[in-house]
Amino acid sequence: MTTADDAAPFIFMIAGEPSGDAIGAALIAALRERTGGRLRVDGIGGERMRAEGLTSLVPLADLAVAGVAEVLPRAPLILRRVRETVAAVQRLRPDVVVTIDSSGFSWRVAHRLRRRGERLPLIHYVAPMVWAWRPGRAQRMARWYDHLLTLLPFEPPYFERVGLAASYVGHPVLESGAERGDAARFRAVHGIDGNELVIAALPGSRSGEVRRLLPIFGAALAELETAIGPFRVAVPTVDIVADLVAEGVRGWPGTPVLLRGAEAKYDAFAASRAALAASGTVALELALAGLPMIVAYRLNPLTEALLDRVLKVRQVNLVNLILSRELVPEYLRSDCIPEKLVDGLVELVRDERVRTAHREGYDEAIRRLRADGTSPSRNAADRILGIIAERRRRDCAASPTEGAKTP
Repeated sequence: MTTADDAAPFIFMIAGEPSGDAIGAALIAALRERTGGRLRVDGIGGERMRAEGLTSLVPLADLAVAGVAEVLPRAPLILRRVRETVAAVQRLRPDVVVTIDSSGFSWRVAHRLRRRGERLPLIHYVAPMVWAWRPGRAQRMARWYDHLLTLLPFEPPYFERVGLAASYVGHPVLESGAERGDAARFRAVHGIDGNELVIAALPGSRSGEVRRLLPIFGAALAELETAIGPFRVAVPTVDIVADLVAEGVRGWPGTPVLLRGAEAKYDAFAASRAALAASGTVALELALAGLPMIVAYRLNPLTEALLDRVLKVRQVNLVNLILSRELVPEYLRSDCIPEKLVDGLVELVRDERVRTAHREGYDEAIRRLRADGTSPSRNAADRILGIIAERRRRDCAASPTEGAKTP
């Protein structure tokens, strides 16, 4: 006879954008390792989670949007996906639902599940930046979620003070392998001579940000070529925006090389002299790789106006936030123009003192993230499995005969 306690853990996982997809893939791998392969996973994810065996309920491209003005045109589709996801959870009856980042979609699912009386454990992985803007979100989360897994060590108290249990598990970027890129392999694969300068350009992973940043990045690189001479351009991308990026880089200088997959991306990092990147998690990957960077970002003007009113911090780059000082130049909103980006890139390419300062600062930031030396994904897996085990014990104690199954 197999009891509920013996059954393989069944986890419904939701990642609404590519950064969450990468975190989810590492989590699935860690859960499989911790359970000896006795694991069932359903839910929503992208290419990385698919590689770990997930069949996504809906396409990730339907959900990967950011900003108030950006979301509004997609609202009917997103709300339909919320309804479909809630229905799937209620039909499948998992042990736990784990939502990863992408609060706009994830929280709607959590809210609707609670409104329908669902009592299964809800866990959110990646804390919203309540310390940067909209602190009231912590209280909203506490109404729906049972537990929060945070990436940064200073985050749990913001949520614990409003009654939401929180655990610091570490940042999964530490397990990404970004520091193990092979520059020689990149150059050999793409026929790039060892003396040719390479610049990495990363315009984002959401369609809206990619559409806004591609023309700006292209114009900046054209001006950079005038300033420093010829170079090649490496453009890592992800499936959901790959076609958009391919179209957008036509006419760029440097005969852009489009790249897919983590290995190709990290090889490009190792071969590059500097990076121009959309603000986001990729900043920590670049820091881990030791590649000097500038970051840039534009949103819809309406969304930018709203952010100007509520943002509580001066910087948004994670490296700067971890260091509590400005190291990585940030070109946001009206500062995100080709002329300013070129100035930042020229300095990174030519000034060895600036490059050294960047690398030393990156090392310091990564050391702070590596505080206890344990695997973030394994930490997260252990916490999730512990919550499932505790829930099963409580259920069995309440109804000793429930959950028994005939083999």
